Amino acid sequence: MIVRLSRLLAVCLLLPAMSSAQGLTPPSLIEEAEPTLRVEQEAAVVLRITIGADGAVTEAEVVEGATPSLDQAAVDALRRSRFRPATQAGTPVPVRVLYRLVFRPDVSTQEEPPDTEPQDTEPQDAPQDAPQDAPQDTEPQDTPQDAPQDTEPQDTPTFGAEAEVERDWEGLLERSAEAVNVINTRELQHRAVDLGDVLAREQGVAIRRNGGLGSTSRFSLAGLYDDQIRFFVDGVPLNVAGFPFGLANVPISLVDSVEIHRGVVPIRLGADALGGAVNLNASQRLRQTYGAASYQFGSFGTHRASLAARYHDADSGFVVGGLAFADHSDNDYDVDVEIPDERGRLQPARVRRFHDAYTAFGGTFDIGVLDRPWARRLTLRLFGTGYDKELQHNVVMTVPYGEVTFFERAYGATLRYDHQIDDVRVDLVTSVATLRTDFQDLGERIFDWRGNVLGDRAVPGEIQSVPQDQTFRQWTSFSRAGVFWDVVNGHTLGVTATPEYTTRSGNDRRTDDEPDPLSGEQDLFKLTIGAAHEMSIVNDRIENVLFAKYYYYRADTEQLLPGRVFRSLDERSHTPGVGNATRFLLHDSFWIKASYEWATRLPNSPEVFGDGRLVLANLELQPERSHNLNLSAQLDHNHEGTGRWAAEVNLFARLSDDLIVLLGNERSFIHQNVFRARGLGVEASAQWTSPESHVSLGGNVTYQDVRNVSSQGAFGDFDGDRIPNRPYFFANANAALRAPNLVVDGDSLTFSWDFRFVHEFFRGWESQGLRAFKQTVDTQRIFGLALSYATPDPTPLTFTLDLQNVTDARVFDLFGVQRPGRTVFFKVRGEI
Repeated sequence: MIVRLSRLLAVCLLLPAMSSAQGLTPPSLIEEAEPTLRVEQEAAVVLRITIGADGAVTEAEVVEGATPSLDQAAVDALRRSRFRPATQAGTPVPVRVLYRLVFRPDVSTQEEPPDTEPQDTEPQDAPQDAPQDAPQDTEPQDTPQDAPQDTEPQDTPTFGAEAEVERDWEGLLERSAEAVNVINTRELQHRAVDLGDVLAREQGVAIRRNGGLGSTSRFSLAGLYDDQIRFFVDGVPLNVAGFPFGLANVPISLVDSVEIHRGVVPIRLGADALGGAVNLNASQRLRQTYGAASYQFGSFGTHRASLAARYHDADSGFVVGGLAFADHSDNDYDVDVEIPDERGRLQPARVRRFHDAYTAFGGTFDIGVLDRPWARRLTLRLFGTGYDKELQHNVVMTVPYGEVTFFERAYGATLRYDHQIDDVRVDLVTSVATLRTDFQDLGERIFDWRGNVLGDRAVPGEIQSVPQDQTFRQWTSFSRAGVFWDVVNGHTLGVTATPEYTTRSGNDRRTDDEPDPLSGEQDLFKLTIGAAHEMSIVNDRIENVLFAKYYYYRADTEQLLPGRVFRSLDERSHTPGVGNATRFLLHDSFWIKASYEWATRLPNSPEVFGDGRLVLANLELQPERSHNLNLSAQLDHNHEGTGRWAAEVNLFARLSDDLIVLLGNERSFIHQNVFRARGLGVEASAQWTSPESHVSLGGNVTYQDVRNVSSQGAFGDFDGDRIPNRPYFFANANAALRAPNLVVDGDSLTFSWDFRFVHEFFRGWESQGLRAFKQTVDTQRIFGLALSYATPDPTPLTFTLDLQNVTDARVFDLFGVQRPGRTVFFKVRGEI
């Protein structure tokens, strides 16, 4: 029997961050691929598909399945079909739609009822080969859960001209004028990795950890480091969103996609970033009803679990959901150290870490309403998270600790409201959060690297031979108000204001002196105001964003001087900023971008006040400024015969003043202003995916030259040197093989391989001392393998065996601090 198909396009709502897509023409089918599967009774499959700017289907995901074999047949048929792409102002754009396939038996073998539906309702762009005598569905279909409540799906063989279509946010964002790359993490959630592992595989990004799971990390983007890049969760700063354990340790299952903004930050984020921003999108499935769970276990006593659920009622707009996670690792991997023998001579030895356990836990609860006449979105999120961490050694892993511990707890709430009235969109968000940090170094015993007690200490305290029992409490409020007005077609004006206030207090329980050295005033206030004009002309071939920013910074602090007297230190600054981003669409699959921003980054509380552990306070830090430039060329093309080809080359320059750099010794770190720095670099990436995604290959390479160009001051002696202790050349490669329908229809087996290379680099200034005796961080070559088996819908399960650092290489991100060797993890993930 030949299968007959009818198609249904249902509405998918735009993402909250998007403005309305005026003048958007939906796609239409121009070439229908015939499924090979035959049926004897009618069945339907609803899929969410992404149609690229060239009309090819790049993604197909089953939303409402029938049987595994029918689901897979529907996916295969759509991937082979061709569409006339959606257009806006005459320019093809990628879109994401819901698509319903109805399988019917061959009408030649059955008596077909007469066609009673009026034919003049067919849209003019209906395919000429659509079956005119096929029986029409007369019963109303269930509206998909992420369709708007006022949509009544109709069984029509084409995309109706009245239909609303969800612009593919990820594809559109990368094609926009913004200097941004987007990572779809949902495809990686079956892997036994965290967000740090995923980001480290991107071009221009370096994630450097000082240990295993839960260890602190340093993030680099295009040569700039740490807090020079701002981190967000759904547009809310990471420190106010309930992730005190840092970006690298965020479970991958909590994030749907990641935006990496390179050097130029849009005003909608309201950020004072110097080198860019990273925004974790955790609410892309806001209008869906689903449940998901995952559990991972493996080497070094590692266990990671997550649970998420959401319910959305399209009729009332009510939405409620939440997530919970728990992570633990003993981190008892082998490390190479030097241990004294019977004569006191240091000898190399391999030992197992014994005091480095990490436990993290937390959850969020969301409730609100969507798509009401008075609000597009009104939601409240409550969160509570925390972690406990043991500290194994000093900064360069030369002295073992056995009793140093610290923990952090974060609690808070985020309220969001956004709405659109005619051509004006209002976006409001406000968050409050409290963070408590406890640090204890009260050890009275001396430990060796094997965990043996060698004796008692004369004075408690392993780090500085001084006991420490400290608590820090921090309260932060963050708000952002934005108004965006579509003045005329192709022109939008936007204004945002983002105030952020942080106050911090401390208590040293080991001192009886008055006043308490941690009780001094520690207040920070920041205000960022932005205004932008977005323009799209020449049939959307040219897109330009011109913006200006204003930064206000106020720090009110007190420093304890000898004699137990506080000295007030107050800082004020007012700085402007400007920028522009342009994109030229030379072809539907090829475009170039150029962007510039004169940016300011204001110091934050950990830099000014320290972190309560190893980072000391510097109350005289100044804001840093930078001229940031990017020039890139990008290709994203789907070819029917050879698959999808994507490539990018990006040149960047960072000319910074008063650059804040984390410098340190073997015991502690401190942030300092380097008067001037210059960063130049090039990034390149390429990716190929075969038709139907059976094979994929990819890789990227980054070279960056970040140098001190201060001719005077504290770093004048190192004029022309590379900024120390940061990699300058690194690369990644990956490959995947996918075998569908291996055991049953609709299943798949995927084999993945990845590789990371980091060239060696100096720990200190390269002109200081003899090169032959300088401390270096050695070259890294790390291989990973994974094997995943996925069962078919409607309740898919994924089982993954993940091997990392397969060769058991000695890996160092930071000088002297050894990362884990070979690890083996098993992960299972399911969704309903």
